[in-house]
Amino acid sequence: MNNNVVSSIFTRFFLYQSAGLSLLIVSLIHSTMVIAQEAPLQSPPKRLNVLMIAIDDQNDWIEPLGGHPLVKTPHLKALAERGTVFLNAHCQAPLCNPSRTSLLLGLRSTTTGIYGLSPWFRDVPALSGRLTLPQAFHKAGYTTLTTGKIFHGGGGKPKDRLKEFDEWGPAGGVGKRPEKRLIQPPPHPNPLVDWGAFPHLDSEKGDTQITDWAIEKLQQRQIQQSSSTGETKPFLMCVGYFLPHVPCYVTPEWLAMYPDDDSILPLINEEDRKDTPRFSWYLHWRLPEPRLKWLQQYEHWRSLVRSYLASTSYVDAQIGRLLAALEATGEANNTLIVLWSDHGWHLGEKGITGKNTLWERSTRVPLLFAGPGVLTGGKCVEPVELLDIYPTLAQLCQLEAPTDLEGVSLVPQLTNPLAVRQRPAITSHNQGNHAIRTRDHRYIRYADGSEELYDHRVDPHELKNLADDPALSALKKQLKSLLPSIDQPPVPGSKDRVLTFDQKTHRAIWEGEIIELSSPIPE
Repeated sequence: MNNNVVSSIFTRFFLYQSAGLSLLIVSLIHSTMVIAQEAPLQSPPKRLNVLMIAIDDQNDWIEPLGGHPLVKTPHLKALAERGTVFLNAHCQAPLCNPSRTSLLLGLRSTTTGIYGLSPWFRDVPALSGRLTLPQAFHKAGYTTLTTGKIFHGGGGKPKDRLKEFDEWGPAGGVGKRPEKRLIQPPPHPNPLVDWGAFPHLDSEKGDTQITDWAIEKLQQRQIQQSSSTGETKPFLMCVGYFLPHVPCYVTPEWLAMYPDDDSILPLINEEDRKDTPRFSWYLHWRLPEPRLKWLQQYEHWRSLVRSYLASTSYVDAQIGRLLAALEATGEANNTLIVLWSDHGWHLGEKGITGKNTLWERSTRVPLLFAGPGVLTGGKCVEPVELLDIYPTLAQLCQLEAPTDLEGVSLVPQLTNPLAVRQRPAITSHNQGNHAIRTRDHRYIRYADGSEELYDHRVDPHELKNLADDPALSALKKQLKSLLPSIDQPPVPGSKDRVLTFDQKTHRAIWEGEIIELSSPIPE
């Protein structure tokens, strides 16, 4: 044998027998050469897809939240049962543009200064280059798709939209309209403020069309995967439903799901506004959404509630179609689903309809997660915010996100719904007006210093304002300390539902109109 070979690697085998055992001892005599067997290469873990579902103006009247005893939303109920539902989730602003801007940028409206339906945030110099949640997914190698209403106002100018998402589907919206209004115009008319049933097809509705597009994209991806030799990129698909935003137009079949009697009406107190500050009216001073008195006078209240519930059930059916299509692709087990609404909606509570308030009916929203890493059947009662969605998805999907996100990841609660959060949910409507929601209380402070306080343990409908109770002064002081430390004025170009307050003159200004202390509250 060649001595060089012997010196390069030499292995001796000794067979040693003891106590009936045979031991094989391998002794490596030389270390100048190592023979190693490489472990087989392992594929990196498959990245999560994300299906984000948004519902416009959807309050807590869905089965998982129990906001209305007669509502029928079987698909949302099933989704909540296969994931975790947040029972105390709240928007950061009770209006479409500031709420959606906050969620997608990860900043409060009190930080951005966006409070009204305008401007588009890209037109604000300080925000023009801000990395949105969809852009963070794109930057991480995701294909991003959207259809329906995700950004308020459609996502900027058409030429700029590909900077926000890779693919844009139909805008959705109302779809087919009746030949004329179904209800008489309210005192401050707007073409959108209408509701009821008329003969048409679900296929003619905008929300059906966006669902069709999303399903088609999922099916195309399935075909692409089956015919491709390489891996397809993970996706972020955002589907934004318009209903139950007004006009709440439904087919007669959907309306027939709900009884035409007073059993469907929400609980109200006709004297409810007697213990709320006058300033609370300023937040919804003159709006197209009618007051409860008008609805009662012209017998439109029941039809509005029925139409809203029917619209909610119709959207639930579209979501069911979408989730069934996802399941059929075989990708459901690798897709994280998050569902939210931008804010709630009053249907007579506190004497009004619409949003634009700091009460529970306007701030409480659906927020559901389901999919890999999410506890099945979880229910979390901790106060959480839509603002938390951005950091949650950034953590779960390993995104490079801005370092100044103002929300906090919900991952601890997605695995353990009992995990405690040491922060409240905060909602703001224009500068100086804020609501603090903890597990047990809601504290509201308006720009003029007036206050409201509700104990949700005994008053879930917020019918008794406790702000003047001297025994609760310490609690009020504690809740007041949680108000936002940043409270920016409206950015230039702000309009539509913008309220300002002059601390020197003690005057409120609603959309350019000075509100005097003697001004009658609009009917």
